Amino acid sequence: MKITTLLIIFALFWSCTTKTKEKAYSVLKSENIQNKAIEISDIDYSSYFKEAAQYTKKSNYNRDIFILVDLGKHSGLKRFFVYDFKKNKIIKSYMVSHGCGDASWGATMTKDEAQISNVPDSHCSSIGKYMISSRGTSEWGIKVNYLMLGKDKTNSNALNRAIVLHSWNAVPENEVYPEGTPEGWGCPAVSNESMKEIDQLLKTNKRVLMWIIKS
Repeated sequence: MKITTLLIIFALFWSCTTKTKEKAYSVLKSENIQNKAIEISDIDYSSYFKEAAQYTKKSNYNRDIFILVDLGKHSGLKRFFVYDFKKNKIIKSYMVSHGCGDASWGATMTKDEAQISNVPDSHCSSIGKYMISSRGTSEWGIKVNYLMLGKDKTNSNALNRAIVLHSWNAVPENEVYPEGTPEGWGCPAVSNESMKEIDQLLKTNKRVLMWIIKS
């Protein structure tokens, strides 16, 4: 009887100890993920903001706002930024997808290393400066898109590749790091709710610069 009682006590103690360790590990893992996300997010874009201001002035682009997309960041983090020149700060940030390249469409296999290419049918995103052009109808998301005119050698095929800004149901509204955002065929796709806000912004701001980088 005493031996049985001791075994029961030992079993209960072992179970409680194991659960406590599992809980502690789960908390530690969560903290590590959050710290890593903060570390990745801590990027100084001031040099890009300065160059964008000079470029928009020289090219007669919109002088109120511009959009910076950083494909060097993990796709589970917000990396689509609307910058206000007058306020000298980012006023909005959104989730955005990149091209899947050689990986599977709709997967997240390149979430921490986006493939970059200007080659037709590469299914990759292209870095460089774009002018956001006319508003059109999309088959995706809220059925709205904007043409993107590539202005650099690295994105000169954007129009021929049908690279446009649009929304996609698969793109999350909030950060999902360490998970990634589903990947398409090269278009910068945002969530439906994000596109509603961006659409309103682009309706009142013409010739807006979108600069896609890989920091």
